[in-house]
Amino acid sequence: MTSVHDADRVISPDTQMDAVTLRVGDLDLMSGYYGDAFALNPIQERARGREVHRVLGRGDAPMMRLIHTPDLPAFDPREAGLFHTAFLFDSQPSLAATVYRAARDARTRFTGSSDHLVSEAFYFTDPEGNGIELYADRARDTWQHINGEISMDTLYLDPNEYLRTHLTQDALDAGPELAGRVGHVHLQVGDIATARAFYVDALGFETTITSIPTALFASAGGYHHHLGMNVWNSRGAGPRAARLGLGEVAVTVPARADLDAAAARLRGRSLTFADNGTSLVAHDPWGTEVTLSLPGTTTEELLAR
Repeated sequence: MTSVHDADRVISPDTQMDAVTLRVGDLDLMSGYYGDAFALNPIQERARGREVHRVLGRGDAPMMRLIHTPDLPAFDPREAGLFHTAFLFDSQPSLAATVYRAARDARTRFTGSSDHLVSEAFYFTDPEGNGIELYADRARDTWQHINGEISMDTLYLDPNEYLRTHLTQDALDAGPELAGRVGHVHLQVGDIATARAFYVDALGFETTITSIPTALFASAGGYHHHLGMNVWNSRGAGPRAARLGLGEVAVTVPARADLDAAAARLRGRSLTFADNGTSLVAHDPWGTEVTLSLPGTTTEELLAR
């Protein structure tokens, strides 16, 4: 049971990731790609000056916001920012159907597949260079722990065998009717200690894997990870320049008290943030915007950010 002291120090175990925001150079290309390859349908859009904000999702559940931002340079893979957005699926057939769609899209680049012990995952890169993971979790009671940390690995997963085993016509036909959500976000950072000070000490995520010197994994409620952070391409990176790529990392917490606890942690570390009553907005040490909000963010609220 979480103590009062822990509740002040640690983010709620019911915390979840929310829709990820990408700044894009070609809105129609990127919207069409995510629609065709991943069955994310446009839900609503709004123009704000020269920008156009378009929300994509499955059903009426937002999973991604694309912001058409004219004239920004492409994302530099050596800078801090997005390593990948990870979309979580509830079943192996749903995952297999989405992997099949993505692999058949000529605009996509398949970059690999892995058995992580806690999950099965497939990796792609979108037309503007943003990383994507599609995955399904194994049952939580099968996860192993070693020395107090969740045991994960990167084992070969044969994509063709996976599709032969799990792909069904029903899942293909269902497409966007099948549930999906953002399961975790993996970030590129300049150094691990600084990332830990912000995402763990200030925001309150709990570390789950610390044994890799060049990466850190953290979560809420004992999940394998809601956030990954690595320096594999970005060691020593400074503040982000204005570029295409990651626009916002969004997190939902259950209650206003959880926002108050996060505000106290941020304030105690002299970190600035904005509070509009239903959400907090802070920036990590590299300038990535992080929003903590209450559950049930509507499309209108997402477009208004």
